[in-house]
Amino acid sequence: MNLSALTLGARPSGRTALAARWIVAHANGRHCLLRDGEIVIEGAQVLYVGARFPGEVARRIELGDMLVSPGFIDLDALSDLDTTLLTVDYDPGWATGRVWPRSYVERGPYEMYSPEELAFQKRFAFSQLLLSGITTALPIASLFYREWGETSAEFEAAAEAAGELGLRVWLGPAYRSGGMVCEAPGVLKPVFDEARGLHGLDDAIAFAERVAGQHEGLVQAMLAPDRVETCTLPLLQRTMAASSEMGLPVRLHMAQGKMERQTVQQLHGTTGPQWLARHSLLNERLIAPHAVEAEPEDLNLYAAHGVTIAHCPLVYARDGGMLRSFRRCRDLGIRIGMGTDTAPPDMVLNMAVALMTGRIAEGGAAGLATSEVFDAATTGGADALGRPDLGRLQPGAKADIAIFDLSDPRFAPTVDPVQSLIFGATGRVTRAVFVDGRLSMCDGAVAGIDLNEARRRAQAQFDGLVAKYPDRTWGHPRVEDIFPPTYPMFAGNKPTLP
Repeated sequence: MNLSALTLGARPSGRTALAARWIVAHANGRHCLLRDGEIVIEGAQVLYVGARFPGEVARRIELGDMLVSPGFIDLDALSDLDTTLLTVDYDPGWATGRVWPRSYVERGPYEMYSPEELAFQKRFAFSQLLLSGITTALPIASLFYREWGETSAEFEAAAEAAGELGLRVWLGPAYRSGGMVCEAPGVLKPVFDEARGLHGLDDAIAFAERVAGQHEGLVQAMLAPDRVETCTLPLLQRTMAASSEMGLPVRLHMAQGKMERQTVQQLHGTTGPQWLARHSLLNERLIAPHAVEAEPEDLNLYAAHGVTIAHCPLVYARDGGMLRSFRRCRDLGIRIGMGTDTAPPDMVLNMAVALMTGRIAEGGAAGLATSEVFDAATTGGADALGRPDLGRLQPGAKADIAIFDLSDPRFAPTVDPVQSLIFGATGRVTRAVFVDGRLSMCDGAVAGIDLNEARRRAQAQFDGLVAKYPDRTWGHPRVEDIFPPTYPMFAGNKPTLP
């Protein structure tokens, strides 16, 4: 029997044995490689990992030359149509719609997507995560094109999408007390509306109370204050109090950029992590992307308080930035998980870039081991969420599984399957994904969505958004002036027939 015999979007009845050339098993507190073994799942859980299972099974699927792996955990998973792609070759941010000009603020910011479009983009983004072997995600989206923050309504739709597609998620609408405004070319000023931020937090708490545990536990809640420079102290204090009372993880972006560093210094006379530490707001429930601008004392505070860094190397490497360094953070005892934070959300490519930048930062291979980035993408994320039943394949763990095709001719020869996967630097060899024991993706098809039609709609929706960029860009230049093409457009003569 092969995978195609299973029903996409359904949990197989009875015991299912998956036999493969390689399995990343988990034993004695760490990953280990099992050659020519089997993993047996029953319901939502892993029942067995080892040599051929001696008990009865409802079916045995011979996968052949494949790698069976824990599904990846994405602590900063894109859930919109990626606007960071509009920053890669276009600077500065104030001139390319990444900071609202005063004229736009005075006319009144507005939602640049309809509620239907917001719901669609999350469904589309969730399908992309599954295609690359990501089984657990904490969605992230840009607020630059929003009226202010995210809404509970769009996240109700996100919960439904996760349940229908079969993706494990921690959801929470992003909220903030303020934002940056461009007063003149290069002159940026933080502007705050604390009441609006606190109202957003109240909505997020109410959403968390409604959504946690939906879809047989696939949907859980988190609190997501936007960025440290857009939050006031009362907002963060109430956030952390609610997190403690409800047992919810909190994701807060800080130590992530120079604009943030300058703004927090101006507002509070220190760095973001040190400001939070001053008010006893750092703890083990906090997930903090991205730490690329973290100072030594910031990292010491992360280590002392159990903060997890969500490491997103690809999105920073595109602009020449990197964490300095993964090795240093691990030596300090800092917990590290992985996030993709861009499109396509390829965790395998993300791990490859992490490996390269980690070694570059330290000047050699001792800077980072292949196993360390794989751990970060699996157990690191699970530990950040307080879920020892995720990110590992062992009896009693959730059956969240990614299957990678090592028979692809581009992966020859193979010495070590995990090295080959990461050095190959692509998650496009993901053959199938199980989440909670359910077959959520197989052979490029995702349950509950027509990917060809969705891709067409996503492009049209993104083009519509880009067309609105002049509204919220300083001086309101034309789109083609904000985002000029890589090369001039061809303007030669039309060909003539002989």
